Amino acid sequence: MGKRDEVISRLRGVPEGVPSVEEVRAMLAADPTLKCVTCYARISFDGRVKDAHGIEDQHRGMTEEARKLGWLVVYRYTDNDKSASKESVVRDDFEQLLADLATGTTPEGYPIHGVMAVNDDRLYRRPSDWERYLKAFTSHEGRVYHDSNGVQDLYAEGFEIKGLVGVAMSLSETRKKQRRTRNSHRSRALRGQSVAAWRPFGWEDDKITLRPEEAEAIRQAVKDVIAGASISEITRRWQKAGFITSRGNPFQYQTVKQVLQNARLCGYRAIKGELVRDGDDQPIVGEWDAVITPKQWFAVTAKIRERGGSGAGVPRGGLVHKYLLTGILRCGNVLEDGTTCNGKMVGIKANDWLRYEHAYTCKGTVDGGCHKTYKRGDKTDDIIEKLVIKKLKKEAASKAKDVPDWDKAEALKRAVNSRNELERRWHDDEDTEIDDETFFRNLPVLERRLKDLRADRRNHEALKAEAEAAKEDIEKSWDSKTLTQKRTAIKKVLIAVVAQPGGKGNKAFDPELLKPVWKTSE
Repeated sequence: MGKRDEVISRLRGVPEGVPSVEEVRAMLAADPTLKCVTCYARISFDGRVKDAHGIEDQHRGMTEEARKLGWLVVYRYTDNDKSASKESVVRDDFEQLLADLATGTTPEGYPIHGVMAVNDDRLYRRPSDWERYLKAFTSHEGRVYHDSNGVQDLYAEGFEIKGLVGVAMSLSETRKKQRRTRNSHRSRALRGQSVAAWRPFGWEDDKITLRPEEAEAIRQAVKDVIAGASISEITRRWQKAGFITSRGNPFQYQTVKQVLQNARLCGYRAIKGELVRDGDDQPIVGEWDAVITPKQWFAVTAKIRERGGSGAGVPRGGLVHKYLLTGILRCGNVLEDGTTCNGKMVGIKANDWLRYEHAYTCKGTVDGGCHKTYKRGDKTDDIIEKLVIKKLKKEAASKAKDVPDWDKAEALKRAVNSRNELERRWHDDEDTEIDDETFFRNLPVLERRLKDLRADRRNHEALKAEAEAAKEDIEKSWDSKTLTQKRTAIKKVLIAVVAQPGGKGNKAFDPELLKPVWKTSE
């Protein structure tokens, strides 16, 4: 358990030193005026250091106030790093507080005579939460409530309306603050200024200058993903290299994907997935140093989208294999009925006394194979890799043909001008032909046209980047490819490799028993 988790655990439940339930009931019998209260603490953002000091300060202050009032704090509820204004956020301890108020006791059985909070907006920020809290609180008579305004009478006539007004004002202020933040965020983005709250991975603390080692890791990752590597492989590589996020956490699949999809990599800025553009529809270039080119960024984001990159961050796609030719090798053993087995061969760890580490074997009969063909792994991989590299080099010229320039630039320019002219005429009070109905009827058509043209341009940029990648020296770059990249390259040119059995006994490896089945077209 981390230090923060230890602090939160300590600030949740029965405080240390509180008498037992039986002892408290005896105290109440001796002094019926004693109030057993609960304290609720919440903070929306735990700060960059993530040490829970905010809720710790809240509980310390409430404990001191309870001591002054002669109240006994019997239970503490704590929701750290959780917003009260967002409907999607579930505050577990707030829900527990409501349930305990309804029953009248804490989970351990202590009676609840009141609630303390540093301010009412710690408890609720939405009308529905205020109504739920008030109903639970007033379900028992005689309870006390204390916040920064002192002791409040929640049973008083008109307090429900007063509370709703307070919630509405708080909600209005929250929305104003969010709107100001969004406007400031966009204005800074339009000026090309960095708006990152944390140091982005790949940059120094100034958020402008590149951090060489991290930037190079990003460049290599982008290059590898374009060439077929999986996000999972990049994640494992970064974890092994000891890279951590700007918040000090190990990289996970989702965080790696977010880094590679960030438009900041190529100097651009995006808000909610859309590039920030100037009046001429050109992407705003930021003040920070770029790690990759826009062409590479379009290509890597296109690759991630192809694999389901818009999901929830869970690795998707086929099974990640441990051996190069698993499922590509097919058993060529002729069965008793004259047919060929054709079962998919799988990679296995070789016995310890052998000079090689892995082998390929046909599956057993219960799994649809014949278990008659066995091939030494290292030599089989070497033979097939050499054949594939030779085939790829031969086809490189046609595969790496130059992609022509994008031929819809003028159409995009016309669409931008049409949208700008529509907006200009709508804002012009003297132009009576463009009323609200006409404007909003025509705007979606133009926006859809712009969206389609921009998507077409992104796909074109991705094709250009892939075409350039295909021009690389295949043989020279082969060894640096990941297993997934190599398997992807093999599957581009091979349908399968038929492995014929070598016969009984310890026979020498015969490459002639491997029969590649080449693809005739893509």
